[in-house]
Amino acid sequence: MTKPAASKRHLPTSPFKAPVAPTPKHFATGDQVTHDVYGLGRVLGVEDGVAALVDFGSARMRILSPYAKMTKL
Repeated sequence: MTKPAASKRHLPTSPFKAPVAPTPKHFATGDQVTHDVYGLGRVLGVEDGVAALVDFGSARMRILSPYAKMTKL
């Protein structure tokens, strides 16, 4: 097993702009979402921005933040 490469830190003396962190996605109960692996679903609950419980029809999954593979429809 190999570990993913660590992100490079930005040096203050660099002439390039520092990378901007993406804004976290916020979901509310009842939102319709799509997930790259599980497909279409509906948010059943949100745990203070830590995780979201989503019903995908065939299964209920707890998706952890930062919700990289999940988007709101």
